[in-house]
Amino acid sequence: MKHTILLLGSGGREHAIAWKLTQSTKLNRLFIAPGNAGTAQLGENISINPEDFVAVQTFVEKNDVTMVIVGPEAPLVAGIVDFFKATPTIAHIPVLGPSKYAAQMEGSKEFAKEFMKRHAIPTAGYLSVTKENLAQGFAFLETLQAPYVLKADGLAAGKGVLIISDLNEAKTELAAMLDGKFGKASSTVVIEEFLDGIECSVFVLTDGDKYVILPEAKDYKRIGEGDTGPNTGGMGAISPVSFANEAFMEKVEHRIIRPTLQGLLQEKIDYCGFIFIGLMNVAGEPYVIEYNVRLGDPESEAVLPRIESDFLKHLVAAANGSLAKETLQVSPKTAATVVMASGGYPGDYKKGLPITGLQNAGESLVFYAGITGTLENPITNGGRVIAVTSLAPELSQALTQTYKTIDGIHFSDAYYRRDIGKDLI
Repeated sequence: MKHTILLLGSGGREHAIAWKLTQSTKLNRLFIAPGNAGTAQLGENISINPEDFVAVQTFVEKNDVTMVIVGPEAPLVAGIVDFFKATPTIAHIPVLGPSKYAAQMEGSKEFAKEFMKRHAIPTAGYLSVTKENLAQGFAFLETLQAPYVLKADGLAAGKGVLIISDLNEAKTELAAMLDGKFGKASSTVVIEEFLDGIECSVFVLTDGDKYVILPEAKDYKRIGEGDTGPNTGGMGAISPVSFANEAFMEKVEHRIIRPTLQGLLQEKIDYCGFIFIGLMNVAGEPYVIEYNVRLGDPESEAVLPRIESDFLKHLVAAANGSLAKETLQVSPKTAATVVMASGGYPGDYKKGLPITGLQNAGESLVFYAGITGTLENPITNGGRVIAVTSLAPELSQALTQTYKTIDGIHFSDAYYRRDIGKDLI
């Protein structure tokens, strides 16, 4: 059977997913809502807000869509899977993603930490704080060693985590977060013990019982070189990760992936789709920093180009509960992804700036994120504008190619980190 797919989202991750889906022999037609200038080259962009479930329903019914793939977290946290299952005319159409309750694994840091605690999944010590127990929060901070980690409980577009070296500043920021620094997302704040190590992202595709592990990646969240400055949605990614060797990944699978899936089954939590596990490697031991309920961005732009088997076939199997029959084939090459952002990001930045040189990518892949306009006249429309990915036998070669491609792409006040992947060489 060939599938008509509706992909929800508009970023670099969705461009990468769309690019991968078009390589499948099982694809009939691809719609992207709302999409961007890159996805428009691969399928048909549809002007629908992914969180307008009735509009999504109407489109799906009129266009004989056979599966919905959700790119970003917001529609999942808002309950799109539950909406489909509760609507008789579309209940038979699979939506790749977890239920609203299960999406709290990303939608609430507190929910995720309590889940990990129940199932003995290694993670940092923590305390959940609201205005009601602010004094307890201050006291907990005083028991910790610097630096101090403060996380907005809810969704904050990848920017709701503060890592602070001064105790008094941490107390001030905790109060500010509870006063609405990140809106409703920080009405509860999770204070975490700082884990000293190196980060790694592991991606799992599950049908609710069986699973396959996708290629791992390391992303670079800070805006500044040397991992300095505020957190962003991600400034680059590398896959594979040199320290995520067979011994480390065996620990990840036995101590984290399996207990996570067994915990979901035990608690009868409806989960089909991706589990993104943000890990910290502390002296060779994996600890969970966070769960996400979708693919990462910009990790997708590094991970998906390494998958050589039919990605859509795997997704259909996950939706149908037949993932046990699937074998993932992965390229041994290294993918190096670097994000070009608008000057000022993650703070204020300009939009509407003309972009030149996108056609000069050579062997690199250019995934559009914050780009609108036409293929002939692309213009910036977001903080993270493009992600450039190159594949090569060695990381150093992949990075050389990616930076060479970036040198040929121009827009006013463009910014990118020049040290992506250098810590892994």
